[in-house]
Amino acid sequence: MSTPLIEIKNLSAGYDSRTVLRNVNLTVYDRDFLGIIGPNGGGKTTLIKCILGLLKPTTGEILYRVTTASNNNPAFLDNSATNSQFSTLNSQFSMGYLPQYNSIDRKFPITVEEVILSGLSSQKSLISRFTATHREKARQVIARMGLEGLEKRAIGALSGGQLQRALLGRAIISDPALVVLDEPSTYIDKRFEARLYELLAEINHDCAIILVSHDIGTVLQQVKSIACVNETLDYHPDTGVSEEWLERNFNCPIELLGHGALPHRILAEHKHGDECGCCNCKH
Repeated sequence: MSTPLIEIKNLSAGYDSRTVLRNVNLTVYDRDFLGIIGPNGGGKTTLIKCILGLLKPTTGEILYRVTTASNNNPAFLDNSATNSQFSTLNSQFSMGYLPQYNSIDRKFPITVEEVILSGLSSQKSLISRFTATHREKARQVIARMGLEGLEKRAIGALSGGQLQRALLGRAIISDPALVVLDEPSTYIDKRFEARLYELLAEINHDCAIILVSHDIGTVLQQVKSIACVNETLDYHPDTGVSEEWLERNFNCPIELLGHGALPHRILAEHKHGDECGCCNCKH
């Protein structure tokens, strides 16, 4: 039986007086590959922020399976009670994070090697330098990501696919228990998208993955379990979902169109309007 890594219980969250998520329950298991889908504005990013410790839930709790140095027996850390931010939480429960592409400042003067090494920042003091061991680990990750020869290149000079690989390298260099990816295939071509999912399949042998995506057809082919977030959360323990399940969660007709190695999602023909909750109408 799979080991729970994170347990989310009766979670609600939002911004100011606006509630975005209500009564969310979810268990993330060791070496699971969980796809999170849902309409725009449904709360996917809000859920990710709560898991990462970037947003405190208004109600409910998030429990993380941790093993302390003084106690080799795993226990669960309740971060919702302490409201630890990502850096503090990550020192107790190691997570890697690949944010949305459009949140990256490509003008920032940092190289590929420096980006990947930054994933080890929690393993050293603020003023100390990265060690030879750290740099050797970065070299291995650079090779794994297929970025040899680009170590000293500034991120502004990278292609979209190269930048995503550098950011993925940063996310995995600390050997995390969980890697969270928010729309990782945005702004990259289909050739690299296929390679990205190959890399994720390799990484999944060592850790759990949560992947947020709008590309339903592709996600259903790649992940092991699926959750739809649309104010609340509807979990499916495998990817054998029906079009009826998708339509219920997206509030509009869904058809899956398969072609090539990476199929895509399309909306079935329907009338838009005030009563339609689809991605094109939901505000």
